Amino acid sequence: MSAIRPLFVVAGIGNGTGTGAASARLFGKLGYRVALISRGAEHLNKLANEINENGGEAAPFPIPDYTPASIRSGFSNIRTHFPASSSPLRVAVFNAGQGIWKPFLDVTDEEVRESLDVNALAAFIFAREVLLEFTKNEFEQPSEGGKGGARKKGTLIFTGATASIRGNTTSSAFAMGKFGIRALSQSLAKEFGQQNIHVCGRFVIDGYVITDRVKGFRNDPAWEANVDARLHPDSIAKTYLNFVEQDSSAWGWEIDCKLAHLVLLRIYAHP
Repeated sequence: MSAIRPLFVVAGIGNGTGTGAASARLFGKLGYRVALISRGAEHLNKLANEINENGGEAAPFPIPDYTPASIRSGFSNIRTHFPASSSPLRVAVFNAGQGIWKPFLDVTDEEVRESLDVNALAAFIFAREVLLEFTKNEFEQPSEGGKGGARKKGTLIFTGATASIRGNTTSSAFAMGKFGIRALSQSLAKEFGQQNIHVCGRFVIDGYVITDRVKGFRNDPAWEANVDARLHPDSIAKTYLNFVEQDSSAWGWEIDCKLAHLVLLRIYAHP
């Protein structure tokens, strides 16, 4: 590994059809080295191979779970594979999530713990590892080929949800964790902005994203065909890039990604 190129890290790619994978593909095309963190090696390897075959440089870092020890181990492996001297970390996206949609009295203690562990604690540990790297960085240089621009050391992004700002009849456990991410990101934005680190705290994904999983449980070809009625992962990734490109004179913190045609969303039973 010779030339200096910026590093993009994303946690949470699911089966490779959602926001995390779309972001990895986009930044890989833009010349970033890409580190993929997620549970399960199969989809990670498939996405890394896809990025590499299309001219990018990506490596998978599978972890068994989103516990603090596993996340820290993942970052240690990333630094072995992508040394900071040639791959300074410039963009990081926390896209992992644990969805639980049940009536309140049906939610178990274990499900609450799982939601908080992934949606809040894991976000905290991920952010800590990222910010430890960012605080060591100098300002991004044009020679790196990244998109952050001058006066910026790095950009940290959290994928949020409607449940980050309002609860609903079956989202009590899920909303607890997502509210936590919003509070965490707001605090980090205020603290680390003073060090020219951009924390784009929360992207509210306010609607259904068209992924294989969502297409499966909705089973609605008309919805799939209507580009104004569903969110596309590639479009969300482009919005993430817009935040990376913001300079320090006008940084954003929070944005709602909404549908062009706002409709009342039907409540579906999530598998």
